[in-house]
Amino acid sequence: MSVTMTLTTYADALDAYHRSELCQAQYDDGTVIMADVLVNLHGTDHRDRRRVENRLFRRETLAHYERVVIPPVLDRAVEKARAEGATELVAFGHDVMLEIATRMCGIDRHEGDAAELARLSAHQRTFIEALTLKQSTLDKGERLAAIKASLEEWVAEFFEPSARRRRALLDEGTDAPPLDLLTTLLRAQRELGLPDDVIVRECAFYLIVASHTTATAFVRAVDDLMKWREWHPDMPDDASFVQRCVHETVRLNSSSPVGMRRALSPVTLRSGLEIPEGATVLIDLHAVNRDRSVYGPDAEEFNPARTVPAGALPYGLTFGSGMHVCIGQDLAVGSVQRDDPETRLFGLVTVAARELLRSGARADPEQPPERDTTTVRRYWSRYPVLLT
Repeated sequence: MSVTMTLTTYADALDAYHRSELCQAQYDDGTVIMADVLVNLHGTDHRDRRRVENRLFRRETLAHYERVVIPPVLDRAVEKARAEGATELVAFGHDVMLEIATRMCGIDRHEGDAAELARLSAHQRTFIEALTLKQSTLDKGERLAAIKASLEEWVAEFFEPSARRRRALLDEGTDAPPLDLLTTLLRAQRELGLPDDVIVRECAFYLIVASHTTATAFVRAVDDLMKWREWHPDMPDDASFVQRCVHETVRLNSSSPVGMRRALSPVTLRSGLEIPEGATVLIDLHAVNRDRSVYGPDAEEFNPARTVPAGALPYGLTFGSGMHVCIGQDLAVGSVQRDDPETRLFGLVTVAARELLRSGARADPEQPPERDTTTVRRYWSRYPVLLT
């Protein structure tokens, strides 16, 4: 009989994330997208691919995206929303994050028009279900078939042309290959022994996490910022303060409510908790990120002025830790070092939320936000806002 053990403290969760005896078990469904992607690898396979992909997620590359790639994409979207005096946060967030995610993943948009973006967005929405299938209220077999069909169409229209162009550039020996995941994987394909279908799934997976999870964090952050401003009308809008708000949002509302691991062998945590071989370890991120011994007596409240003790992360363990820590966390929410604001990375969510905040974003009293009923996770399906 399998045993499930739930971890609810920050210390136990952090310890578990760093144990090599515990492998990833979040996506055991083995869907058509999740098979053999980085997050599901363990041991030397994971180490080798992570080492290659870390070449892309270096600080200088992330700084290039934050300061060169992201601003024009965001500016166009914000200017359009300002001109209309309103926008819908869910669609706004997904469109902006998807456009940036395609560049990070290396998926070219050959036409560059709204119709092409809509097709890409439709595929992305279907791919998202591969991450949330366990929590879906829909027929799982039917949704798996839909994911497979969407993936095949996406490969034909988007992935294959993008891969052909990058292979040609690499064959020519270009001095400045594109700074994206697909190029990184193609350059290391022989080194890692990567089959083509694994590269397809890896890019599709990154497209999901780089757009969907970032977009949902963005919507939640803007919601929290608007509510905080109602009670604190003199709230500053500098990037450092907005980033602290984003970290609080991410801490209190992680994209996934749990982390999951499976014990490959018996392991005893530092607290003395014994985990038997074969056990499923459920990391309750809702409880872990609200651990009062770390975040204080008001740990369940949104408080951007919170002082976090040394060694603890302001956004909790939402991005995991150890070998499987989210590789794109700095791209999403920036760095946490107390360094010069002129050089610090603030993250895509911070930059986008700040722009809407400075545009006077406020909830539309005539159109209240609507929750997404197709999943048990806390998502909105619509969130209309007005802009000044």
